[in-house]
Amino acid sequence: RSIGIVYQFHHLLPEFTAVENVMMPARIIGVAKGAARMRAMELLDRVGLSARAEHLPAELSGGEQQRVAVARSLMNRPRIVLADEPTGNLDSANAEQVSHLLIQLVREEGSACIIATHSAELATLADVHMSMIDGTLSEC
Repeated sequence: RSIGIVYQFHHLLPEFTAVENVMMPARIIGVAKGAARMRAMELLDRVGLSARAEHLPAELSGGEQQRVAVARSLMNRPRIVLADEPTGNLDSANAEQVSHLLIQLVREEGSACIIATHSAELATLADVHMSMIDGTLSEC
């Protein structure tokens, strides 16, 4: 409930639509279908995909799939979002869009976000930069 996760690969369930994938975390914890759908549609609207809500993952582009994954990570209003190379599988244009969207939504939701990335562009969007070298974590 208090942690949302965005992976390098979207890990959407292929037999479920975009809105159903976003709803999944809420349904797992017992949120009523109507309330979960309303929140999922709000999040899909915020990531620019409300018109694609009823599409299956195979019908979405890679950038759209990752935006669905970002929306899903915020479904239960987590205190922390963990993002593991969230733009690693995207082309540069989609990577930039998803990066800005992730940071914007996390801030709007009042969540903290921990991002593991090799992307210098994504790292510049963070408020605090940490680096791990030879197993030692230090602030940059």
